[in-house]
Amino acid sequence: MTDFLGLAFSPVGAAGTLALMFALAFCLYALVSGVLAGRSGDARLEQSTRMSLWANFLFVSVALGTLEYAILSNDFTVRYVAEHSMSVSPTWVKVVTLWAALEGSILLWAWVLSLYAFLVSLTARRDVLRPWVLAVMALSLVFFIGLNLTVASPFTPVVDVPQDGRGPNPLLQNHWMMAVHPVLMYIGFVGLSVPFAYAIAAMVTGRLGESWLIQTRRWTMVAWAFLTAAIAAGGWWSYEILGWGGYWAWDPVENASFIPWLLATAFIHSVQIQERRRMLKGWNLYLIIFGYAATVLGTFLTRSGVVESVHAFSNGPIGPIFLMFFTVLVVLGVGLATWRLPAIRDPHSLDATVSREGAVLGGNVVFVLFAALVILATLFPILVEAVRGFRTVVGPSFYDVFAIPLGLALLFLMGVGPMLPWRRANQTFFQSLRLPVGAGLLATVLAVVLGVRNPGLALALGLCAYNLVGLGQLTMQSALARGGLKHLPALVREHPRRYGAYLAHLGVILMAVGIGFSGTYKAKQEVTLRLNEPQTIFGRAVTLTKLDTERRPERMSSVATVEVGDETLTPKMNTYVNQPQQAVAMPAVKYHLMGDTYVTLLKAVPEEKWATVAVIDSPLVSWIWWGTAMLLLGTGVSLTAPVRETARVTAPAGSGRSGKPGKGRREATA
Repeated sequence: MTDFLGLAFSPVGAAGTLALMFALAFCLYALVSGVLAGRSGDARLEQSTRMSLWANFLFVSVALGTLEYAILSNDFTVRYVAEHSMSVSPTWVKVVTLWAALEGSILLWAWVLSLYAFLVSLTARRDVLRPWVLAVMALSLVFFIGLNLTVASPFTPVVDVPQDGRGPNPLLQNHWMMAVHPVLMYIGFVGLSVPFAYAIAAMVTGRLGESWLIQTRRWTMVAWAFLTAAIAAGGWWSYEILGWGGYWAWDPVENASFIPWLLATAFIHSVQIQERRRMLKGWNLYLIIFGYAATVLGTFLTRSGVVESVHAFSNGPIGPIFLMFFTVLVVLGVGLATWRLPAIRDPHSLDATVSREGAVLGGNVVFVLFAALVILATLFPILVEAVRGFRTVVGPSFYDVFAIPLGLALLFLMGVGPMLPWRRANQTFFQSLRLPVGAGLLATVLAVVLGVRNPGLALALGLCAYNLVGLGQLTMQSALARGGLKHLPALVREHPRRYGAYLAHLGVILMAVGIGFSGTYKAKQEVTLRLNEPQTIFGRAVTLTKLDTERRPERMSSVATVEVGDETLTPKMNTYVNQPQQAVAMPAVKYHLMGDTYVTLLKAVPEEKWATVAVIDSPLVSWIWWGTAMLLLGTGVSLTAPVRETARVTAPAGSGRSGKPGKGRREATA
């Protein structure tokens, strides 16, 4: 190690920067060569574009591995390591430190994006869309790698090399979920870049049929599944770490992941109409444009410092840059859609409101309205501060005003949609509604009789019963038509998309019940316990049986042993050596089907033999996690469906590969 211009020089940091420079050069080349290949149809240029993206992935991987090596080897000549790691941290904490702060998280984003570009270059169908798709992927790569080489460099050297680092945020080293949640989130966020790239390619080439949808169906479903898992994992982390017994607080950064999820969910449903009825071309284009743009908007909110959140990174120069990139994506997408407006007009129209198309379109409107209101509520404090000079707070009660009725509307449409025929409803449909509607009404009445006094929860339970019976009725009808339930596995193999959707909807039903009960009946009681002196809380004896102190190189923990009924829990209060002034609670949770046992240690005084704890009763929370698992299982089943064969998207005769107008055959779908 030598000193250069007052900065410590690290071979590791220099190697990482050099790898990023090579990565940027290759993705710049891929951007230019992809555009040229798309315009000229030159197969050699297209092949060089693919190979450039392979090289880009290699060099971004080298940069990522270099930063991880610097963290694991405690190389404090690298500023990122000095500011966000420390030598006494456990190995798993050092691994997740890679994405624990701004610069590392951007590098992880760039790596996941380069991985997607690499996979698309290997698997994309060789047609007129491919070079443009690769060029759009390269455009996003140029932005993120450019950030890592400028305002968000993870390899910047330090002036004075410290003996040890500052260490990560205590909240990020308090639970293993931080090894899972951010990675799932990035895979989901970045995955939406693939359908976005195909949408742009379709508009550039004028190939606005169903081919781009069919080619991206699996990509979209995979990205959506990872985003779903990431949101659930984030809720689980909040439930297990923050000590409040909740999992969703309408935090601005939580909303940042929820907005693209809503738009992607709408897109996944509405593409069925375009595939089946050749409708909603323009709608689907706008959904995926704004879906991917919303991931960038969410990243702006997370990293700009404009919102206050336990999840957000600190202020920095990167926020305005993300806002500019968001603007570029929206202008590019909307501009191309406006240019192609005559070509994206649907050849068919809605035959009847009461139809499968009508239900899906109604659900899409609810999803988009939901996303718009969440955006408005999230940005409202920022707008007030900009206009009036003070910051206001939009709390959960405001979100509940629109989230509850919109959620109930989605539950209703989710139940009626699969039962409706295409084009228009018939007499058979109305007859088939009798059993589900009767079950829904009966469940609502029973809920009220059994003591449910919240109208929203009673109605939600009725709608869940209506959905459950409707799905069962559809499944039974299909199985009986084939000769009995023994043929159900064969039906699932033959129609994986249909039955995968049924499983996913069943997961949503479980989640809705869990959210309804835990949100309505959650109760919390704080109590000071003296050693071996039981108190009764929520009908159970709660006894503090032991107070202890646990020491590790990176932290000191106050540990309480608490008996709740016949269960023993050990909540902790952790204080980390890098931030001794900030104590972080580590609640203890025993999971049960009907309700968890949840205890948080708030204060402990071992020498005086007493501690203050919070006991939280939150029924059916586990149903949310099981529902998420069911939803993801259904998505996996749907993904086993083979991709429908389509005619190759070739340029019409006399037009070249650029997609310019000319005479030739139309796209056909088998």
